[in-house]
Amino acid sequence: MRLVLLGAPGSGKGTQAARLKDHLQVPHISTGDLLRAEVAAGSKLGLEAKAVMDAGNLVSDEILLGMLEDRFSRPDTHGGFILDGYPRNLAQADALDALLKRIGQPMDFAVQLEVPTELLVQRIAGRAAEQGRKDDSPEAVRTRLKVYDELTAPVIEYYRQHGRLTVVDGVGSLDEVFTRIIEALEPAPTVG
Repeated sequence: MRLVLLGAPGSGKGTQAARLKDHLQVPHISTGDLLRAEVAAGSKLGLEAKAVMDAGNLVSDEILLGMLEDRFSRPDTHGGFILDGYPRNLAQADALDALLKRIGQPMDFAVQLEVPTELLVQRIAGRAAEQGRKDDSPEAVRTRLKVYDELTAPVIEYYRQHGRLTVVDGVGSLDEVFTRIIEALEPAPTVG
């Protein structure tokens, strides 16, 4: 199964991706982790990315897509994967679909974890307090969530129009949300 996991910061994406990885027996590919690993390994794309980041800029879609293509070529992804943190905008969604089509691994589902904004603010503020971070004030979090909504709304609509979007209620215990995701991905057995 090939999944894109969508959700605002604080929606529980990373936590649920780790659980899905074990349940589905496919790798969890976080673009942030992938980027850090490529930079640490000193790969060609990693060195390009490091130069861009050292200059204070965002890594280009081309570099990220190149890293993803390399990652998808590894044997552990042949049975599927869970992609977390990408695509973040419509251009990335188009590029990802083109890449997956070219390598013969089309996306099965985009799962959106839906959580009300005020609960996201509470979750992130709680996490920031635990970690001693000062940059996650409620106002800053609301601003980040607004930007996230503006950028990803077209991505969500893209997957909806292509019939691949599954929206899951992200409110509840970790187990409740995980069960909802599994139920959304695995069709109910037919009787008869």
